[in-house]
Amino acid sequence: MTNSIVRLNPSTLPDAGEMGYSQISIAEPGRMVFISGQVAWQPSGEPVPESLVEQMKLVSKNVRSALHALGAKPEHVVMARIYVVGLTPERLEQLMPPFIATFDGAQPCVTGVGVDALAAPDLQVEMELVVRLAH
Repeated sequence: MTNSIVRLNPSTLPDAGEMGYSQISIAEPGRMVFISGQVAWQPSGEPVPESLVEQMKLVSKNVRSALHALGAKPEHVVMARIYVVGLTPERLEQLMPPFIATFDGAQPCVTGVGVDALAAPDLQVEMELVVRLAH
């Protein structure tokens, strides 16, 4: 699968590349895939960890499993949206390393949204993706 996504961080916008994402992603024609919000639920039904960082690691694992099911890689992600309960600068700082590690340096566009709640009371973070497949 070839990657036809061009990433841009124009000098007229803040340098998102330093933070690990891109301000703009241009996707060439291909099949677009929309991956539902992934949370820290596991197929085995184990309890959700209390730690935000541990939840982000499981979310990342679930996102990568969804990409693998498509035959896609992190470099094929055009856009990632992350929803965080009680988003603060401190919580953002905690979750960014495992969040950025999800993409193996690909730097898709990213939007972070603070929310009051997610689908279950024990969930703190959720990520959804837009992915471009070559064929």
